[in-house]
Amino acid sequence: MNARKIALDVLIDIDRNNAYSNIALNKHFRGKDLDGRDQRFITELVYGVIENKIYLDYITGQLSKTKIDKIHPSVMNILRLGLYQIIYLDKVPSSAAVNESVNLTKKVQMRAAGFVNGLLRNYLRNRENLKTPIRQENPALFLSITYSHPQWLVEKWLDEFGLAFTEKLLKGNNAKPALTARVNTLKINKNELIDHLKKNDIEVADGKYVEEAIRFENMYSLEEVESFQKGYFQIQDESSMLVAHVLDPKPHDTVIDVCAAPGGKTTHMAQLMKNEGMIIARDIHDHKLKLIDRTAKRLGITIIKTQCYNAKDIDQTMIGKANRVLVDAPCSGLGIIRRKPEIKYNKNPDDLLKIVDLQLEILENASKYVTDNGYLVYSTCTITSEENIGVIQRFLSKNKDFIMVDINPLLPKAIRQTEKYLQLYPHVDDVDGFFICKLQKQIRP
Repeated sequence: MNARKIALDVLIDIDRNNAYSNIALNKHFRGKDLDGRDQRFITELVYGVIENKIYLDYITGQLSKTKIDKIHPSVMNILRLGLYQIIYLDKVPSSAAVNESVNLTKKVQMRAAGFVNGLLRNYLRNRENLKTPIRQENPALFLSITYSHPQWLVEKWLDEFGLAFTEKLLKGNNAKPALTARVNTLKINKNELIDHLKKNDIEVADGKYVEEAIRFENMYSLEEVESFQKGYFQIQDESSMLVAHVLDPKPHDTVIDVCAAPGGKTTHMAQLMKNEGMIIARDIHDHKLKLIDRTAKRLGITIIKTQCYNAKDIDQTMIGKANRVLVDAPCSGLGIIRRKPEIKYNKNPDDLLKIVDLQLEILENASKYVTDNGYLVYSTCTITSEENIGVIQRFLSKNKDFIMVDINPLLPKAIRQTEKYLQLYPHVDDVDGFFICKLQKQIRP
């Protein structure tokens, strides 16, 4: 099985179907006899190309007499794969990168083999003479090409965060994230799980912030691991784990998770509740609810009741019925670019404007389910202020019966902040970019 051909198939799948990189990789790994080395190489190629696509295309644009938009998409991805190996992978000889790219082209677009060969060899001859944007003349363009982020997004972050912070953020977005998981304490304790994994030659370490978090070293296809199938752990980033701790659900509470899929936070809440009480987990897609049901069953959780329900609608039967409500809102996802790098190419400024109104609408509706003195948590996996504290400020300005609660006592000391809410950044905190804010409903006089 040719690893580079599989990497090409994954990249084409992502381009054609707007597929998430991790889902596309898993799909193309399934049913193939690939050892760990091949899986790691394919994964490195796919993520490397996506993370650096703007820069790789910039290089191609300087070397090709044919305009980029006229090059066949498959050939374009082969060029990206070839250039990525030459520029970034010391362990792959340049001659091998060129030859393998040409052989790959012969399999998918035979007539373009000469073009691919010529362009890659042209790069090897002229790489020292290629022009790059000058930082001082156009910082946004320089950062956009250097770190392969759309220029509009770079400009937005420059306005919001400044030059130094933005450059570190862009660099951090291209770094390899840790693979983390949550120990399912309903079935096993942390030390027992670590011992179990190490006996199976799986290297793990403690998480950074959350007690029940562990980090895997160089692991792929975790779903095939016996301890995963037995429900001993759930794959989840630590920033996501913090959400359940902030909501702080108690045994026998009634909790509503209005945007629950894929279920990581829902099942974590059930774990903190010791599987006692009720969690109503809602989503608009039946297939995603079935995923939550399967995950809950694997983890041994019985208190989750899934319901197909649109968070934009108000459920009159649940008004004032929930002790705690979670709104893990649909968002731009700009905090998880290092995990799903294709996100940065699939957004535009209009998307942000539209999603902010949706977030506020969902938060307004969800607030109606909260009992007096009950709690409402709003979270996103993004870092833009308008989607985060901006939504909260708009909500509080219209809902005087809610106040913001200081969540710092519920957080690890290492990430406590001066604000009552939490904003995490990948390059600062080494977790997914996340926002978490807790509100409490006051008793009406």
